[in-house]
Amino acid sequence: MSHPIIETLLQHKGEYVSGERLSQELGVSRTAIWKQIKKLEAAGYRFEASRKLGYRLVGEPPAKLQLGEIVNQLKIYPFVKAVKLFDSVQSTQNIAQQLAEDDAPEGTIILAEEQTNGRGRRGRIFLSPAGSSVSMSIVLRPDLPLQFAPQLTLLAAVALCRGLRELTGLDIGIKWPNDLQVDGKKISGILMESTAENERIRYVIAGIGIGVNLLEEDYPAEMRNIATSLRIAKGEEIDRLAVIVSFIKHFTELYPLYLREGFGPIISLWESMAVMLHKKVKLSTSAGIVEGVPIGLCESGALLVKKADGSTESVFSAESLLSAQETPDIRS
Repeated sequence: MSHPIIETLLQHKGEYVSGERLSQELGVSRTAIWKQIKKLEAAGYRFEASRKLGYRLVGEPPAKLQLGEIVNQLKIYPFVKAVKLFDSVQSTQNIAQQLAEDDAPEGTIILAEEQTNGRGRRGRIFLSPAGSSVSMSIVLRPDLPLQFAPQLTLLAAVALCRGLRELTGLDIGIKWPNDLQVDGKKISGILMESTAENERIRYVIAGIGIGVNLLEEDYPAEMRNIATSLRIAKGEEIDRLAVIVSFIKHFTELYPLYLREGFGPIISLWESMAVMLHKKVKLSTSAGIVEGVPIGLCESGALLVKKADGSTESVFSAESLLSAQETPDIRS
């Protein structure tokens, strides 16, 4: 990124440059300098600021994703038909949906450096700052009845968990239905949005959001106890392209397996990585509160919860409530 403030600070690397000097050299007000610094921070640059001394650039400039490198890394996977990369979008989901309506093939991947209005389940906002996260949407066209669509969320969670474990060595787990966690904190969310015709899937947009290189100060104060990034958990910066490739690698292995053999193999993999199993939880469903111990998945993808009276209930959609064993479930 070429920016006059960055160029000036790089010329004085390791030194402070006063706001007054920056404003004089660039011919703008000090307020304008402050606003530009905030925009650059949102783009992934790191500064130290001192009222007496001014501004100093710290760390290395954020590495941007490069379309050519992404295509070169993903070309070995026949599933991948097209890759589109944007600097800043409201939501990769919106772009992927429009492309799907325009007959984009299965395997079309949308990536963005930044999402300004990324969304999660139930309309929640997904935090996607520039240069430090992975925001990705994929067009899928499985020939399946609409009722099977929830299984794709669980499949994607398994693929992502396997890929990130392999890449980072972190003990990452899956929290039903669509979150990945490490050390009890969320690092990723998955959103599947389906369009159907005559009760069969026309297409599904798989949205994947991953906190890769965010620092603790990037999270709002109210989220710091419940959300984290791979960088925080690992203690070192993570290559975002490697994160993308690791997910696509495992997804393109599991997706054809699922289409051939059904949901059974995915259930076994999901249960081996789940963090909620065999722990008492409370789930808020449309029918009321379900309290019990999750023991696995059923063939439909619902969570099987064993209750105190020994009966088992299938939960298809719910929000986790605070309990002794669980942290609050805030799907950002």
